[in-house]
Amino acid sequence: MSEAEIFRALADPTRRAVFERLATGEMTGTALRDGLAISQPALSQHLAALRGAGLLRERRSGRFVNYSIEPEGLRPLHDWMLRYRAFWPERIEHLKDLLGEMDQ
Repeated sequence: MSEAEIFRALADPTRRAVFERLATGEMTGTALRDGLAISQPALSQHLAALRGAGLLRERRSGRFVNYSIEPEGLRPLHDWMLRYRAFWPERIEHLKDLLGEMDQ
């Protein structure tokens, strides 16, 4: 998956809420829906979007489906962020220099 697909999946506040709930551990769809003002079909669509972005995995247990976060699904986002990590310290140093010049 690409970072764009991950950003697109997590751009929706309901999907982010579902994803954050799953950060606490594996849950069924029913448990995930508790406290969310959405229908079962809407939850299924959100889960499909997260699964399509590689952020979610399913484990079937009888007639129940248990959902959990797919940690490797965040790797493209992590790698994308690492590319920009070196950018900030240099920029902050330039800002410090500029502010120092302005104080003089």
